[in-house]
Amino acid sequence: MVLLALLCTAALAAAARGAIPPPEEAARMARFVLHNCDWGALATLSAQEGLRGRPFANIFSISDGAPGPGGGSGVPYLYLTDMEISVQDLEINSNASLTVSLAQTPYCKKHRYDPQNPLCAHIIFCGSIVKVNDSEAALAKKALFTRHPEMESWPKDHNWFFAKFNITNIWVLDYFGGLKIVTPEEYYNVKP
Repeated sequence: MVLLALLCTAALAAAARGAIPPPEEAARMARFVLHNCDWGALATLSAQEGLRGRPFANIFSISDGAPGPGGGSGVPYLYLTDMEISVQDLEINSNASLTVSLAQTPYCKKHRYDPQNPLCAHIIFCGSIVKVNDSEAALAKKALFTRHPEMESWPKDHNWFFAKFNITNIWVLDYFGGLKIVTPEEYYNVKP
């Protein structure tokens, strides 16, 4: 009985620290990785002269909610301006992909996983970028500004706006054997 109590206590402590989900729980892994990452690589189809129609990737700060275990909506929010080159691409074609990786957290370094090692989990989201409506703007603002407080002081004359990544496809690479496909329904229905 004492052993069972110790195991339960250890499991609760691991959950409180935000322990990484097991590989067989791909939807939870996707939510975990997104929530623990502060930025991602957003790829668009370029509308720029000389690059038109070619893939173009850029780094963006993201947040699905305040940091810490148990938080996060699963929705990747962004703070954007039309002055940014990738946003200009999105105005022509809102389709994009967003890659987030535990390589930006201490997890992979602690385990000495190269960022390309599948055990250093990364998630690829496909979908589109959409401006949030007024009712969702407060949620997006709180999600982003709690993680990226510097954003509040960015120049007002840049006409910043809140947007979200509207997820249509999800691929998880967190173990050997190839990508796992997670549906948006599985992703949003799982408890992170």
